[in-house]
Amino acid sequence: MKSINYKSIYYPPGGILLWILIFLELITFGVALIILVAGTDGNINAYYESASHLNATYGAINTIFLLTSGFFMATSVKLFKKGNIKKADLYLKLTMMFGALFLLLKSLEYSEKIEKGFVLGYDTFFNFYWLLTGFHVIHILVGLVILLLLHFSMKKPNALVEDFEASAAFWHMCDLIWLLLFPILYLVF
Repeated sequence: MKSINYKSIYYPPGGILLWILIFLELITFGVALIILVAGTDGNINAYYESASHLNATYGAINTIFLLTSGFFMATSVKLFKKGNIKKADLYLKLTMMFGALFLLLKSLEYSEKIEKGFVLGYDTFFNFYWLLTGFHVIHILVGLVILLLLHFSMKKPNALVEDFEASAAFWHMCDLIWLLLFPILYLVF
């Protein structure tokens, strides 16, 4: 087992720039959701009609996929800190698998929307749907690339806990963004 060196508890995992990025991303998604909700004034029925074409079951399953992946990511960090690299790697692979399952189901949902003509430009609700979920998909893809790079670097003797924690922070940001998107897009309208 390898020993783990920690930085000061006052130094956030990934550094202050990562946390600024995370807060900016959360603010961006939050503001967009507020604009979506505020934009319903006088035309709420059109929003309800468009939202009724979303599959809440897909959204719920994707929520389970991301929360499960978040659990596996947290477990992987914990195991890595204990020096159990082999088991940490297994949980990291499970994290990536559930992230890939999210993308697979989201791709199925997207293809159904495109087939039915609910594309970008269809109406205001679907403009927000495509932009918000598409931007989130980009975050998941970036997160999976980060986790894949982490997978290859974690077995090196100089692997750092800080890198692992920073990767986990980004991945959990993706979880949190989805927890904002899911209820407002799939359940509220």
